[in-house]
Amino acid sequence: MPIRPFQQGDEQAQLQIYNSAAGALPRFKPASLVEIQRRTSAADFDAGSRLFALDDQNKPVGYCSFQSNGRIGYPWCLAGHTGAADELFARTLDVMRQRGLTKIFTAYRSDWPNITDFFLKHGFAKAREMVNFVLAFENMPTSSARGASQFAAATPADAESIFALDPSVFRVNSPEGLRKALWQNPWITKDAVYVMRSGGAIVGAATFIVNNSFADPRAVDANMPCFRLSAFGTEGMTTKRIRGLFSFVARPDKNLPAIGMDLLTHAADRLRDDDEVVSYAAQVASDAPALHAFYQRLFERQGSFPVFERDLAVN
Repeated sequence: MPIRPFQQGDEQAQLQIYNSAAGALPRFKPASLVEIQRRTSAADFDAGSRLFALDDQNKPVGYCSFQSNGRIGYPWCLAGHTGAADELFARTLDVMRQRGLTKIFTAYRSDWPNITDFFLKHGFAKAREMVNFVLAFENMPTSSARGASQFAAATPADAESIFALDPSVFRVNSPEGLRKALWQNPWITKDAVYVMRSGGAIVGAATFIVNNSFADPRAVDANMPCFRLSAFGTEGMTTKRIRGLFSFVARPDKNLPAIGMDLLTHAADRLRDDDEVVSYAAQVASDAPALHAFYQRLFERQGSFPVFERDLAVN
């Protein structure tokens, strides 16, 4: 079966393929032509990262895409052409290998079992759950209010100290990667990242997103596979912008709960009268157990989605 990269004009075919192939799945949200065209017209769109399978009349009947961070999509195919999925997926993996990617992942709703089963059959294994939480301000417990602590806006020079608190939390492998994720993202303002010091040393760091135009965490589907802007552990991901998103990192020891509580309280202290944030939102990976336990204890669990990974060197 012929397989080629995206070409201008394929947007309508992609729309038809996806909406037809995925339409019967739970909580399905139809794609729109405007949305697809917006993505394909973006300056950083890579036509080679979206492959189309063609029928004997050169009509697109399936597609599969990937991102530069290693995220790969399911090979959606029209009814009558589902047999093309394996070949389309294999070709997409080949292109990813050619790009030098060695670790890849995917994320879909947990109530789409046929989709996740496909990835399990192709060598993927569940790595973690991304768990979403919410906490109304009126339900927030009293802070430990440790008087010796000092708070300040974080700067790029703090990236090394923040990264050293617990490197296992982040999806980047260096302070430079964290610096890029936090200070070169146009949606994360300079005052959204702050640190907590004790005795002059950084003992905790947090992000708090305050933007009235961002989505209300109480109104979104928390089981959708959407990584949340500025949540530690989502570096390098395409993210959904959530109002009131709070995330923090500290050393995973006995002091973490108190540090987290102080950082959470300080976030509320930073709000202005015209901010429309009435609840915290959070997202944390299940394989960051100390952080997950903190949110599990204080926040209300909204939903989650699984992340599957595999080594691309394994065929």
